[in-house]
Amino acid sequence: MDMYQENILDHYKHPRNKGKIEGADFQHREPNPLCGDVVEIYVKMADGKVVDLKWEGSGCAISQASASILYENLLGKTEDELNVLNVEKVLELLQTEVNPARMKCATLGLVALQKALQGQK
Repeated sequence: MDMYQENILDHYKHPRNKGKIEGADFQHREPNPLCGDVVEIYVKMADGKVVDLKWEGSGCAISQASASILYENLLGKTEDELNVLNVEKVLELLQTEVNPARMKCATLGLVALQKALQGQK
């Protein structure tokens, strides 16, 4: 369990793919009004695949690490592959238990991605 918590802390302290993409094909900012966490995602597609993905955000370790871990795994994925991502996949990538009170934090990056793909800029 400690190894997985170390991974979450590493992603929180050193998030992957942080930044903005000007002219992104998909973009969405998703707040969690319950705790103030925020994730904003930018996705650039080419030939039907993710060629660049950046994100910005602030909040608790679980929301920020979860976004970093999820987004790190999306380069090269097709839009169809993105559309089938779900909570179970996010939890599998986190490799640690998330209590029900923190589930919204853990899935904030997924919700931002889903809404971006729906065209909610």
